Amino acid sequence: MTLPPEIAVLRPTLESGLTELALDPALSAPLLDYLALLARWNRTYNLTAVRDPAKMVTLHLLDSLAMHGALQPGALADLGTGPGLPGIPLALARPDVQVTLVESNGKKARFLREAVRSLGIANARVLESRAEAVAEPGVYRQITARALATLAGILEVGGHLLAPDGVLLAMKSGTTDEEGRELPAGWAIRDVHPLRVPGLDARRELVVVGRA
Repeated sequence: MTLPPEIAVLRPTLESGLTELALDPALSAPLLDYLALLARWNRTYNLTAVRDPAKMVTLHLLDSLAMHGALQPGALADLGTGPGLPGIPLALARPDVQVTLVESNGKKARFLREAVRSLGIANARVLESRAEAVAEPGVYRQITARALATLAGILEVGGHLLAPDGVLLAMKSGTTDEEGRELPAGWAIRDVHPLRVPGLDARRELVVVGRA
């Protein structure tokens, strides 16, 4: 698609960030198409509080992609994905991962279906549902949830989706120790990986949680 000038000008920043994350700079093309679609829909449907496309590059695209190296091939459920974060950037970067975008809000689910269709994302599908109502127990190798508050809260609504050896991959910013003490019985933190998000001066870590 033809990008609006305010989106096209962001290509060098995005390509630089992708290179820093050890991703192919050519991913900037589908990612900017997604960003243009999100910015256009956001003007009408208020899908995200971030309105500035330049900030979206850092806070949405690169922040989502910072965890790409921790994904395993196979099925990933992105719970409460909103406008597709981190699920759509991850699906574009990792075609070996089958991403299910779980979102109960109707207008956000409509946007997700349009994004998957118009961008031709063959390894993503949309489920308009609350996470706890998804009747696919044990189907997923990994789940993530960028918008949900705590590790315990994510497991409460989505833990049933994980295969026996499946893991929760959660991006956190320094609350890991406290949240680890609140995990439900039978779950434990397996690992914590520090993350660097290009252009973001803030602490980020990826917490891996599995069955104890």
